[in-house]
Amino acid sequence: MRLAARQLSPAAQWCLIALAVTACYFAAGQIGIQWAIVRDQISPLWPAAGVALAVPMLLGPRYWPGIALGALLTNIAFGPSLGVVLVIATGNTLGPLLAYAVMRRLGFRNQLDRLPDAVLLVAGAIGGTAVSATLGTGILVLDGALGPAEFWPTALVWWTGDAMGVLTITPLLLLAPRFRMPKRVSFVRWGEAVALVLFGLGTAILASTTSSKLFLVFPVLVWAALRFRQAGALLCSLCVCTFTIFAAVRGLGPYGSYELATRMLHVQAFDATVGLTALVLSTIVLQRDRATAEITDAWLQITEMVDLIAPRQSLRSAMTNQRESPKSDKLAG
Repeated sequence: MRLAARQLSPAAQWCLIALAVTACYFAAGQIGIQWAIVRDQISPLWPAAGVALAVPMLLGPRYWPGIALGALLTNIAFGPSLGVVLVIATGNTLGPLLAYAVMRRLGFRNQLDRLPDAVLLVAGAIGGTAVSATLGTGILVLDGALGPAEFWPTALVWWTGDAMGVLTITPLLLLAPRFRMPKRVSFVRWGEAVALVLFGLGTAILASTTSSKLFLVFPVLVWAALRFRQAGALLCSLCVCTFTIFAAVRGLGPYGSYELATRMLHVQAFDATVGLTALVLSTIVLQRDRATAEITDAWLQITEMVDLIAPRQSLRSAMTNQRESPKSDKLAG
């Protein structure tokens, strides 16, 4: 009875989870604001967009008020007015929900163990974030906070940031409930993981500060996908994208000589290639592992069936031989 009394009602549980969603969105938004390059609130990497798309996938669309409240609290300090902030929060909520509805309609699964799931996630990142970027930038222009000539550069930065947030954060959040710490890991395996981290950081720094070393990140992504599957590949992708966007914001490396819109196009192209490579390749490796496991299980079942049938077949052969041996003796006599 005491345990039953302590249990929360469904409404209280919903409120607590919605508040947790708000806190996660707000925290992710504060991280993204650190890289803001337009009006101190539009960032080329917006992790909150990844959180917003992962929430309906993991918890269901009924927790959308948590996303809306988190977006409202994140943007309210930057204005320019409450009405504009409400429209921006609506776009930040509506875009992920539309992407979620379309992806579910087309058969998306949270396991990300099929190539179509990876393709749908990329399409959702492009389509859903375009809705929020267009709506948010449009209301800023209509309110006078931005000039008409600033619409496309600002919308591009907004869309780039949201799309990168989805490509880098959402897959990791979808994998988090199924993550388990490995047991009995050898020192060689730990050494390989440490080497991957060092090489990943080194190549990410080189790719973001020099114009001729961009290709070095891809062998590391292949290594991570083949040896550490989705977790390793996606973490490497997040590392590379983070360093690249940091360099673009600071005007370092190959991005310093371009205007804002051109700079964001270069960053979008490179980071999208990195994220797509990590996601698709790791998904293909996981799909191969699953097919191998299914073939192995089928082979074991066939082997067990043969082992069960073989003794019976041997006994039947022996009985048949015993029945035929007296007949042969009579014929011989």
